[in-house]
Amino acid sequence: MRTIIVGGVAGGMSAATRLRRLDEDREIVVFERGSHVSFANCGLPYYVGGAIAERSSLLLQTPEALTARFRITVAVRHEVVAIDPVAHTVDVVDLDSGVSRTEHYDDLVLAMGASAEPRHGAVPNTTLRSLDDVDRIMSVLADVDEPRAVVVGAGFIGLEAVENLLARGAHVTLVQRGPQVLSPLDPEMAAPVRRVLEHAGVDVRCGTTVVGSAPGVVRLSDGTEVPADLVVQASGVAPESGLARAAGLAIGPTGGIAVDRRQRTSVASVWAVGDGVEKIDRIDAEPTLVTMAGLANRHGRAAADDIAGHDAGEAAPASGTSIVGVLGVTIGLIGWSERRLAAAGRAHRVIHTHPFSHATYYPGAEQMAMKLLVDPNDDRILGAQIVGGDGVDKRLDVIAVAMAAGLTASSLSNLELAYAPQYGSAKDPINLLGNVAENIARGIDRSIQWHELSDYRAAGAVVVDVRSAAEHAAGLIPGAVLMPLDELRARHRELPNAPLVVHCQVGQRGHTAVRLLTQLGHDVRNLDGGWLTWSAGTSASQNPSAQAPHA
Repeated sequence: MRTIIVGGVAGGMSAATRLRRLDEDREIVVFERGSHVSFANCGLPYYVGGAIAERSSLLLQTPEALTARFRITVAVRHEVVAIDPVAHTVDVVDLDSGVSRTEHYDDLVLAMGASAEPRHGAVPNTTLRSLDDVDRIMSVLADVDEPRAVVVGAGFIGLEAVENLLARGAHVTLVQRGPQVLSPLDPEMAAPVRRVLEHAGVDVRCGTTVVGSAPGVVRLSDGTEVPADLVVQASGVAPESGLARAAGLAIGPTGGIAVDRRQRTSVASVWAVGDGVEKIDRIDAEPTLVTMAGLANRHGRAAADDIAGHDAGEAAPASGTSIVGVLGVTIGLIGWSERRLAAAGRAHRVIHTHPFSHATYYPGAEQMAMKLLVDPNDDRILGAQIVGGDGVDKRLDVIAVAMAAGLTASSLSNLELAYAPQYGSAKDPINLLGNVAENIARGIDRSIQWHELSDYRAAGAVVVDVRSAAEHAAGLIPGAVLMPLDELRARHRELPNAPLVVHCQVGQRGHTAVRLLTQLGHDVRNLDGGWLTWSAGTSASQNPSAQAPHA
């Protein structure tokens, strides 16, 4: 039997090596269009910034090593340009010699991934997806004393590019078509990330696109020009599905190759894995695109199992678990955002907390912002977003496991998690999320969101600040009545006979105030996430193009 694999990075190489472990007698051939296989593409930005010192560290395997260990034939700089699924052949072009040939397969795995082409212009343009891209970037940086770079796209790769260009001493302009950085985040969660970028000297241009260039200059849609020695295109990718489409394989509604739960395409003897393939979304069970190396590796392994006749079960749905670090801030997310839930008309509850990474009495505790999206009908976790420093990754992974296991939001309060003062708190941030979820589900607490406050006030509600006078003076919601929590019991009769919205700094004292005032006969709600969430959300909304999650 002969298996041909098109694409030799994450998904393709996982399929190749797994298949060899399962079948020693099979002939396995990998064709890779680029110059390298099995390289660490997620590490590319960090080589630019110097965190990874040696370029060779990015080369996880070479064709020679793969042949020696796995008896896999690997041909780099070879592009598969056509598939004949009836004859079971592919047409391959040697990109160096230009010679074409036809190769027969018994099984075919497509692992071409996704692509983003750099725009041509008067300023050197490149993506950040291959070692060749990195070499081009390093060449420009080496030739200019004080390089000026424009990064197009403020997603994960764009932010990684910004951080590492700054580390190389570049002056960076970040251009983002949408109203905020990191568009998968809700605006109040993205606002702190933008502040960090601007504090580091990055010129952030949201609601803007590149419309042209001249030597040393990039022209933007806001009518300005910015100096540039280099443009890094990080504005998104599209599935590499053209080859599959031309061969008659079914393409899904997202534009990715349609596969079943065992990575089989619509054509017999052809499997597809990686970023160019549709996944099934965990929340609504609909096709989706998730371009993550972990999924590509998992699905490459699944395809190999199926080809070799091993029943590995059906692929699990995708949650989109993602994490990125930029300038000391870690951003993690999973599942759906509030904006996406609202756009889909799906009922949801929102919970904001601002816990610390570990016990505050132990040195080094860092505050994080956590947001949990919950189905109000069954308490199912629909998504989460976390922004902070130390400890973000740990909490994101716990939520990912909880979602995969089908745990409810309230049940997070009962998870027994590792605790010592330098690692966590006796009530871990995950437990606190569960406590809040349980309180709301049981009707013990009633809350509103930052973007709902203006409507409540317009309807006659009065805002009561239950923080200290010093906190109130440091930053306040205009028009809020100051009545510190410890004075509420004695002074609550001073409050107007109207619906009340109480707030503290992060929401915890607000919950205590809700319980007290409710039992004293007031109609009261807690401003979820407190002043910190409200201030972040209103800061994001000050951008004319910014949108609240309900917009």
